[in-house]
Amino acid sequence: MVSSSLFHRRKQSWPPEEYISRATLQLFDFDSAAPPEHAWRRRLDSHANILKEFSVTFREAIKMVRLGIRLWSYIREEAAYGRKAPIDPFTRESCKPSASQGVPLGGMGSGSISRGFRGEFRQWQIIPGIREASPVMANQFSIFISRDGGNKKYASVLAPGQHEGLGKQDDYGISSWGWNLSGQNSTYHALFPRAWTIYDGEPDPDLKVSCRQISPFIPHDYKDSSLPTAVFVYTLVNTGKERAKVSLLFTWANSIGGISHLSGDHVNEPFIGEDGVSGVLLHHKTAKGNPPVTFAIAACETQNVNVTVLPSFGLSQESCITAKDMWDTMVRDGQFDRGNFSSGPTMPSSVGETLCAAVSASAWVEPRGKCTVTFALAWSSPKVKFLKGSLYYRRYTKYYGTSERAAHQLVHDALKNHKQWEEEIEKWQNPILHDERLPEWYKFTLFNELYFLVAGGTVWIDSQSHDECTVNLPQTTRKLEEKNVRVKGRKVDYTEHIEHFATFGSNQSDRAVLAGLPCKDESATTEDGDPADFSHSSSFLDPQNEEDVGRFLYLEGVEYIMWCTYDVHFYASFALLELFPKIELSIQRDFAKAVLSEDGRKVRFLAEGNWGIRKVRGAVPHDLGTHDPWNEMNAYNIHDTSKWKDLNPKFVLQVYRDFSATGDLAFGVDVWPSVRAAMEYMEQFDRDNDGLIENDGFPDQTYDTWTVHGVSAYCGCLWLAALQAAAAMAVQIGDRDFAEWCKVTFLKAKPVFEAKLWNGSYFNYDSGASSNSKSIQADQLAGQWYTASSGLPSLFDDGKIRSSLQKIYDFNVMKVRGGRMGAVNGMHPNGKVDETCMQSREIWAGVTYAVAANMILAGMEEQAFATAEGIFVAGWSEEGYGYWFQTPEAWTIDGHFRSLIYMRPLSIWGMQWALSLPKAIMEAPQINMMDRIRSSPMISRLSGNESGIRIVAHRAGCFGGQM
Repeated sequence: MVSSSLFHRRKQSWPPEEYISRATLQLFDFDSAAPPEHAWRRRLDSHANILKEFSVTFREAIKMVRLGIRLWSYIREEAAYGRKAPIDPFTRESCKPSASQGVPLGGMGSGSISRGFRGEFRQWQIIPGIREASPVMANQFSIFISRDGGNKKYASVLAPGQHEGLGKQDDYGISSWGWNLSGQNSTYHALFPRAWTIYDGEPDPDLKVSCRQISPFIPHDYKDSSLPTAVFVYTLVNTGKERAKVSLLFTWANSIGGISHLSGDHVNEPFIGEDGVSGVLLHHKTAKGNPPVTFAIAACETQNVNVTVLPSFGLSQESCITAKDMWDTMVRDGQFDRGNFSSGPTMPSSVGETLCAAVSASAWVEPRGKCTVTFALAWSSPKVKFLKGSLYYRRYTKYYGTSERAAHQLVHDALKNHKQWEEEIEKWQNPILHDERLPEWYKFTLFNELYFLVAGGTVWIDSQSHDECTVNLPQTTRKLEEKNVRVKGRKVDYTEHIEHFATFGSNQSDRAVLAGLPCKDESATTEDGDPADFSHSSSFLDPQNEEDVGRFLYLEGVEYIMWCTYDVHFYASFALLELFPKIELSIQRDFAKAVLSEDGRKVRFLAEGNWGIRKVRGAVPHDLGTHDPWNEMNAYNIHDTSKWKDLNPKFVLQVYRDFSATGDLAFGVDVWPSVRAAMEYMEQFDRDNDGLIENDGFPDQTYDTWTVHGVSAYCGCLWLAALQAAAAMAVQIGDRDFAEWCKVTFLKAKPVFEAKLWNGSYFNYDSGASSNSKSIQADQLAGQWYTASSGLPSLFDDGKIRSSLQKIYDFNVMKVRGGRMGAVNGMHPNGKVDETCMQSREIWAGVTYAVAANMILAGMEEQAFATAEGIFVAGWSEEGYGYWFQTPEAWTIDGHFRSLIYMRPLSIWGMQWALSLPKAIMEAPQINMMDRIRSSPMISRLSGNESGIRIVAHRAGCFGGQM
């Protein structure tokens, strides 16, 4: 797909030699202590500027005033129940966002803690949906160095900056510590999931220190990638002429961020483990009935490294041992009393008291000698509790049990296994890092954008835990809260969606069993006499095999608290499909199951103030929920998303791409009833029977403030692509009649789409008569992107595709600050930004990456990387706005962001997908939409009295190479 010469455009390079002396790099040239050749880099004394938040214009505010009033009222209603609304633009955090982020800690789905590039631990997300952005400043690494018999000493926290209250004579808290690091000679190097901090002669000019942070994010490893732990490997090199005693200190507050350290009843407990692993457990009792958490901080004792602990110290003068006492002991002795290991658990902390712990690791480093000291952090919060009562066990409990004390074993295993993790990480990353055809900025940004799969509020549960662990609200409470608004959904008749398959068994029960579906039972009802909806209790689409990877959630963004927002997952899903395909299939199964369910509870939609039901059968949900995911979907209530035109086609396109890429026929069979239902649902939006769906004069798409009239480039193209994908999948599954319907509809719709929207150089925004109907939409060929990514024939001739993409490049990209900001969503053909609404004038990082991927697939690699480079320049470079490790959904031309830490920018992996299409995609059977359907090779092998579904299910493991 990629020629070897095309990427040698304007070369940009950030070699480590520009940040660290060659002599120091050579000293660290062992045991991965030196930072990699390709990484995102910053000096520790770099200014972390406050980011500028977006605001609406006066005209936009007037348009949205009614929505604002209803949204404000809804937020207050939710607060009355102790819940946070999924979208709350009115509440501002006390900790203003700044350009201070770095690589987060831990694996996926077990709670996360981020670490800024200057060393602070921040962005706490231990409880699902709750984020505490402020750093806990007591959590630090510090260093103490003694030379020349103690006549020469250095002591400093390994973080730069002036701490508030520093230098007060009567201070007993952390301001009494030595905050002596300027950061001028210290640098940070990030290549997710690892990061290196190099202290090049700070604070001791004759001691070089490398700290390597490692988290177990390992593609295709569904065990270790779920572990809530991180390792910090310190490499010490003594360049002086004297022997040096070096003590490293790891301090940790019993806190999950915010003011949680003050809630009381927290307990610390020292431990001496096997294999030299020793440390402190910090048992945290969470507030408001949330499940408890236990942290473990530890170091590994070796022949040359001595580990001691201080189980408890406080931050006030009233503490038995103060932070000042602790610091003074380390300055004097470089270690703690070994008797502390036998002190047992501390007394529970009082309300208002901060309980901290410390682990020290000391070693002698000979002149010109080297030494390695390794620390680890783990946290165990085995239960996930959502606000409306559902309780689950996290994925890692499958391997470590359901006790909070598993933190002890987690920290032990991290210290013993981190080298193996690094080997696997390097094996994964090196082929891309060593690919000379790729721009350097792309290499490290590709990996660093994956931060979101850890820091994006991910929840990964053991799918077997729900039955054992689920707690439901009392029925009286639920009825009172819902005020007589109850579920009215009927039981889904799944079997009606597979009637058109090849010959089935002799009765309805046989047909259901063949596909693993529940048998139809029209007599089932709820306690209120309504027909029952078993869509959440049946075995339909629930994994039942040994390769079960549990269930996975991730937020749309930390400011938009909705799980697995599907119109955004459409862009982000390439990362999961490439790296954790079983998780991607699990998410698709969840949505396939949701398509066939209905939730009749009444919901008010805030944009227009009208009422509807929460979930309509046949419609793909916008999200899996907020306060009771999987069970109460569509937390988004701005618009009625059952009338959106992009969700159902996006479902079909994702399913077909995943089906083709994985060759998983069992998956295809399982989700096919939902694919067909999703396509049939969309027929209602073809108002004039021309085969093409129409938009309805409101923002019925992922651009939910950008109104669409009639046929639209975005939704219409997605619909054409979905027709082609559904036809191809129907052929391979054996549903020939439906494949023929898709083909006929496609052949009717395509000429209508082109006649109404093609203007000779690109597709108009929509077919209406509004002032922006002829706007150039950056995302106009989203359907073609998926078509090419799935190995299907192009929707349009190559000339139209390349012309449209070139127009987007010339106008949406290059007319905005010379192409150094990404692609603006909307641009008038006169070269002025479309300011119809907030979203038309925004630049979306995730959409820009998607456009770049589309360009790669169209053979326009140079334009592709120039387009995507704008996101790097604006978001990640030193001259940009400071969005590293918190890439927002959007920013404006003047650098105001909206919605930090957002899912969509994971679409950069769509670029990597385009650069190296999987063999299964390249060899997928082609479908000619101009030909009538013939029996697929799979179906032609079936004997006359065998069921298509039975054969597919039986042979799924054999046909992967023929997909």
